[in-house]
Amino acid sequence: MKLKIIKKFTPCPIDDGDELFPNGIFEFNITKMLSFIEKNPDKFVLEQVSVTKYNQNFSNLNEHHINSVDIYRPVIFAEIAPGKFNLIDGNHRMEKARRLGTNTISAFKLTVEQHIKFLTTEKAYLAYVEYWNSKLKS
Repeated sequence: MKLKIIKKFTPCPIDDGDELFPNGIFEFNITKMLSFIEKNPDKFVLEQVSVTKYNQNFSNLNEHHINSVDIYRPVIFAEIAPGKFNLIDGNHRMEKARRLGTNTISAFKLTVEQHIKFLTTEKAYLAYVEYWNSKLKS
């Protein structure tokens, strides 16, 4: 589905202490995303995903933090390109689950329509729409 630019797009605000997920120019407000999911549980499906399927070699994980995370708290994947989901929240949980030999972990997989409103700048939003549309097959 081709995305159309919403002229009145409002970037997701950032408050002190908000957790952000930067991916190049694209920056998502994870704190606001989690709050929205919690307040609207009927709009999101909690599913089990394979830990090994999404195993990535995370190069910048805090080893001390890995021990403190709760692997029963869902991770978040975002549809970054049509049909392609990337882990945007829960890298430490995913790594801990992998180390413990856990096969699956709970996850929310957000579609582009669900996560695009959590981009933190208009520039990122405009670039994202262009990026998404460039990934569509003609």
